[in-house]
Amino acid sequence: MAGEPWEYLSLFAVGAVAGTLNVIAGGGSFLSLPLMIFLGLPPTVANGTNRVAILVQNVGAVWGFQRHRVVEWRWMAVAAPPAVLGAAGGAMASLYIGDESFQRLLAACMVAFAIWALWNPLERHRAPHPEAPSRLRRVAVAAGFFLAGLYGGFVQAGVGFLILAVTSLAGLDLVRGNALKVLLVLTYVPITLLIFGLGGKVAWVAGLTLACGHLLGGLLGVRLTVLKGQLWVRRVFTLAIVAFALKLWLSP
Repeated sequence: MAGEPWEYLSLFAVGAVAGTLNVIAGGGSFLSLPLMIFLGLPPTVANGTNRVAILVQNVGAVWGFQRHRVVEWRWMAVAAPPAVLGAAGGAMASLYIGDESFQRLLAACMVAFAIWALWNPLERHRAPHPEAPSRLRRVAVAAGFFLAGLYGGFVQAGVGFLILAVTSLAGLDLVRGNALKVLLVLTYVPITLLIFGLGGKVAWVAGLTLACGHLLGGLLGVRLTVLKGQLWVRRVFTLAIVAFALKLWLSP
């Protein structure tokens, strides 16, 4: 990055949109990562820098959801340990991928999540009774959180979709699933950020600028999620992922 004022303004603006999308459903990093690459950051550095914004965004989002008393703290004992373990492993592995390979992986993820939206796993696996989950379901959910953490540590972009699928399997609606999602990401992101920072893969000024936008967008996303409800969140989820797919298709 050249450090021009318009570059930081664009980071803030896109960060606000990305933060809103991340809290409502996920996929905001499909906007912020390509922008940072366009502004001149190597793809692997953009991947690490993005974690600064995700950390700040989720601090605000957890605070917002907790104010509305929709955070499912009881699930953290099942969700946090495997997700943190997976995220640490994913971040370590990400340090060894090249810039060109990461850019291709990002494009492949965008296509995969477009197909995901058409499959609609959130509706298919949503359980009607979130109380007293069985032991088998808890094991399946823990495994799902490990895989989501592994992916989140490696790429992060789109991990919200994976976590929402797992929380749906756990029996949570999309509002409470979103609340658990931001709390879980907040749990593992400091570890991944430390790994990327020690590996020299974080541009701190760009990350903090992006983070300011993410914080604003995250607070807005909480308000929209709680006020608009589950059906609205599902519609935004589908529209967002289709938009990301179109962006990838139309990009040169």
